Amino acid sequence: MNFLRLPLVTILLSSLLVNCGAYLNQPVAKQSARTGEITSTSTTLKNLPKPSEPIVVGVYNFRDQTGQYKNIEVGSSFSTAVPQGGTTMLNKALEDSGWFTVVERENLGNLLNERNIINTTREQYRQAGDNTQKQLPPLLFAGVLLEGGIVSYDSNILTGGAGARYFGVGGSTQYRQDRITVYLRAVSTTNGKVLKTVYVSKTILSQAVSASLFKYVNFQRLLEVETGFTANEPIQLALKDAIEKAVESMIIEGIEASLWKTKDGKDIDDRLLASYNALKKEEEATLLYEREQIERKQKNELALAGGVNLFYGDLKEKKVGYAFRLAYARKLSHTFAVELNFTPIEIRTGKSYTNQKYSIDANLRAFLLPQDKLSPYLYLGPGVIGDYFMTQKREARDEKFYWKIQYGAGLNYSFNSSYALFAFAEQNFTFTDKLEGVKQGKYKDYYFNFGLGLKYYF
Repeated sequence: MNFLRLPLVTILLSSLLVNCGAYLNQPVAKQSARTGEITSTSTTLKNLPKPSEPIVVGVYNFRDQTGQYKNIEVGSSFSTAVPQGGTTMLNKALEDSGWFTVVERENLGNLLNERNIINTTREQYRQAGDNTQKQLPPLLFAGVLLEGGIVSYDSNILTGGAGARYFGVGGSTQYRQDRITVYLRAVSTTNGKVLKTVYVSKTILSQAVSASLFKYVNFQRLLEVETGFTANEPIQLALKDAIEKAVESMIIEGIEASLWKTKDGKDIDDRLLASYNALKKEEEATLLYEREQIERKQKNELALAGGVNLFYGDLKEKKVGYAFRLAYARKLSHTFAVELNFTPIEIRTGKSYTNQKYSIDANLRAFLLPQDKLSPYLYLGPGVIGDYFMTQKREARDEKFYWKIQYGAGLNYSFNSSYALFAFAEQNFTFTDKLEGVKQGKYKDYYFNFGLGLKYYF
C-alpha cells in the first residue's frame, strides 16, 4: 500500500503551496505600524479621468444597517459583524477619486460649535478695538447628498472542505464564504430628487489548511508532525473594496445619465462607458456562487462529436471501439429540447470480432441549469441500430436493424451564445441478443458511448 502514500503527500503539499502567500509569510516578530492597504479598486478609482468640475457632496451617515453581531461558536458577542466606520471609508473613497469636494457633515455639530467659538472670540477682540478680526466665511454647501449604507452581511453562504488520511499521513482543507452588500444613492439638494442608485456586493473568503504525520518510525519511537494555517480576508478591506466600487459605479453611471462629465471630452466618456458597461453586463450575467449566465435566443443547434464505444454482449473480452455523432436539436423551452442523432459506432468484442453499426436516436433532453455557462443535462429516448440498414432492401431490414432505448447525461460549456463544448456518457439497451452474431444466455446486448464534441447554435 506504500504506492498510495506518495500521491496523498503530493496532494497535501499542493494544498499548502496553492495558498503559500499566507503559509510562507507567517509572523515571527512584531510589526511596525504602516499605512493602510489598498484594494484593486483603489487603483482603478484613482486612475479615472478627471471631472470637468468637482462635485460638492456631503455625507451625513453611511452606516451599518444590518444590525448583525459576530458569529461565535459558544456564547454571545456584542461585537458587530461589520465595521462601523462606513462614513469615513466613503469620504476617503470620494476624496481619492478626485471627482468630489467633500464637505463635513457627519460631525456637523462639532464643526458649528467650533465656528461659534471662533466667531465669538473674534467679536470680543473687535469690541476691544482690534479691527483686524473678521467673521469666518460661510460654509460650503453641498449640491449633492450621498446616502445609503451597508444593507446586508450574509454569513456562511458557501462552506465546504476536503480531507484524507492514510496510515497516519493526512490532511484537510476547509473554506467559508461570507457576503457584504452596500447601496449608495445620490440625492439632489435642490429638489430632493434621487439622481442615481448603485448596488455592490463583495464576498469574504476564509480558508484553513492543515497536514499531519503520525507514524512509528521504530520500536517505541513515534514521529508526529503537524502544520497548517488559517487565512481570513479582513472585513474592513472587503467593505473598503465594496465602497470604492460603489463610488466608481456612481461616477460612471452619472456620466451615462448626463449628471456630470469628464474634462477630456465625449470620446473619453464614451470609451469609459463602453468599458464599464461591458464589465457590468458580464457581472450581471453571473449569479451567486459565480454562476455565469449565457443569454441565448437561438432555437436550433448542430453538434458534432467523437468518442469511444464499449460493448457488452455474450463474448467475454471487452474492447474499445470508436464512436462518432452528428446531431440536430430544436429548443422547446428554456429547459427542454428534442434532438435527433446519427451515430456510427465500432463494436469490438471477443478475440477478433469487429463490426460497424449505425444508430439513429430521438431524445428528449432537459438542461438542469439552462441559463448557466456550465450546465449539466439529461436525456432519454428510443432509437434503432443496425448494419448499414439505411442501404438495405426493405424485405431484409427486419434482420438488420433493432430497436433500442438510450439514456445519458452530459455537461455543456458555452463559450458564447453561438458555440459550446459538450461531453456526454450514455447507455444503450437493445432489444436483441445477437448484435455481435452470438445469441447466448437470457440477457440482451447493451453498450456505452462516451464522447466530446462542439455545438453551433443558430
